[in-house]
Amino acid sequence: MSALAETAAAVPGTVARRVTLRPGRILAGLFLTAIVVAALVPALLAPQDPLAISTDGAFLHPGAAHLLGTDESGRDTLSRMIYGARPSLIMGLGATAIGVAGGTLLGLIAGLGNRITEGAVMRLIDVVLSVPELLLALVVITLLGTGVSNALFAVGFAAIPAYARIVRAQAHIVRRATYVEAAGTLGIRRVTVIWRHVLPNAVRPVLVLATIGIGGAIGAGASLSFLGLGAKPPAAEWGDMLSIGMQYISNDWLLAAIPGAAVTLTVLSVTVLGRELRRRSEGRTGR
Repeated sequence: MSALAETAAAVPGTVARRVTLRPGRILAGLFLTAIVVAALVPALLAPQDPLAISTDGAFLHPGAAHLLGTDESGRDTLSRMIYGARPSLIMGLGATAIGVAGGTLLGLIAGLGNRITEGAVMRLIDVVLSVPELLLALVVITLLGTGVSNALFAVGFAAIPAYARIVRAQAHIVRRATYVEAAGTLGIRRVTVIWRHVLPNAVRPVLVLATIGIGGAIGAGASLSFLGLGAKPPAAEWGDMLSIGMQYISNDWLLAAIPGAAVTLTVLSVTVLGRELRRRSEGRTGR
């Protein structure tokens, strides 16, 4: 038995797990790297104009001219997939940023406020948390109207309560820490203590979990576009492409399968890397 095998057998919860999960992390990282590059420089990667219509080239099968075929309007599917990466990433990052910012504010108010303030904020959060995030996003869109910007805000707003609960719990822990109490004893202003000590330590776990939330936001944004509440045709967006592809699935099933696979793999890759980041963070905390 080799030294590595002996070590893995002796410590199955550490080395063995790393060896088993490493290929998945590598594949997830490579896939996300490709998606990020496509989002940053789509014009350099797309072989054709994603909006160029060809009435004679509808529903073409994958070939040399069109590697992923064409859609119902003769537009190159590969080019539209590449251009569709940007709105999906913007949705994931933007909605998560809104959720973290709003959740941090509410969490700090609840965690650092008096009993009445904390009770009122937490009861509100509990009520909102009783509604599924996607359904809450649909309610927000009903009030604001459809569109990419409103969909992004709706997804981010729906994520606020979950982050607020985490920040509130962390704020309770940090405010009782020795260094925070010492800072108050030394006469340092409360605002300074919160800004320098409470906020960074309360938000750090949220930032780790937010990496997983990005994947959920991408999936939620695609769902809203699939329902016709986000991006509108002829914009290249994976959720909208999936919705249109379902209408023509009898003509070419790839029109639905390709954007569906892109959304699934992106969410899965973000989740894999996010869970690994959380595991490493918890390991450092445990030590």
